[in-house]
Amino acid sequence: MPARIRRTALNDQPPSSDPAALQASGRRVLGIERDALADLLPRVDEGFARACTLMLRCAGRVVVTGMGKSGHVARKIAATLASTGRPAFFVHPGEASHGDLGMITRQDVVIAISNSGETAEILTILPLIKRMGAPLIAMTGKPGSTLAASAEVHLDVSVAQEACPLNLAPTASTTATLAMGDALAVAMLEARGFTEEDFARSHPGGALGRRLLLKVADLMHSGERLPAVGPQLSLSQALLEMTRKGLGMTAVVDERGEALGVFTDGDLRRTIQNAAKSGDATFLHAKVADFMTRNPKRITREKLAVEALRRMEEHKITTLFVFESETSAAPVGIVHMHDLIKAGLS
Repeated sequence: MPARIRRTALNDQPPSSDPAALQASGRRVLGIERDALADLLPRVDEGFARACTLMLRCAGRVVVTGMGKSGHVARKIAATLASTGRPAFFVHPGEASHGDLGMITRQDVVIAISNSGETAEILTILPLIKRMGAPLIAMTGKPGSTLAASAEVHLDVSVAQEACPLNLAPTASTTATLAMGDALAVAMLEARGFTEEDFARSHPGGALGRRLLLKVADLMHSGERLPAVGPQLSLSQALLEMTRKGLGMTAVVDERGEALGVFTDGDLRRTIQNAAKSGDATFLHAKVADFMTRNPKRITREKLAVEALRRMEEHKITTLFVFESETSAAPVGIVHMHDLIKAGLS
């Protein structure tokens, strides 16, 4: 009883907030985990290559399983594999023995993660996975464990010590396992020639996906939304078209719809400044062709939207004429800087 009372009293004491001690603790943890990762390097061997080959040849999916902290790591490894082009998902080993084992087929490859290699929930479903014929890759910290011995390939992710001072909480071991999973995913990614475009298809909602998938055609203003006037119309009529379409510019096109030039807000400001200097108040009735900018900057509809943004920034403009091809004379649309920013490309 006295020992129990003393332990309670110690736990009731406020934690130490000494900055030096906290920094020392954090550095010690990182040092231990750094060493654990360094120890993995010689284990990326023939067994590692066999594990990659099994997954590369897999006609089904990669099923990753694990309990507790290993389960959290397994979920992340499955997510990384899936996002880098190798279809994969996580199965909880406890749920597997209550029906979810039906999610695994003989065409799949199973990665089972257990630091001890003796996790009861995994060992329960192990005979069924073996009977099914699905190849098994084990990632454990015990090469002599039941799980390691039952696998076609065993990847040793053992660590000299956990970062936890009690050597109990999974810390360095989970870091090592996660890193080995990353190594598998990236090795297969490179073996398959996985590209940025492939990655973007798995991440259409992310910034990279938008940069690599959005085309100019997806964002351009076309049809009735395309501001256009003839060269003989007055400046005031051109301003009405600019106001109606709300893009701060209008294309100037001939009777065939071919581009002659562009009249923008910037052109209007310069025209007003020149009129103020000369005292000429009749400019609004002059032809828009007298004030337009010839040879407007252009881009084709199939170019990436990020390329349109690059050209706008390079030329310090806010719009580009969009054409069907490099040799087309009639614009099919206008792409505006605001649309690119709104799409998250800036």
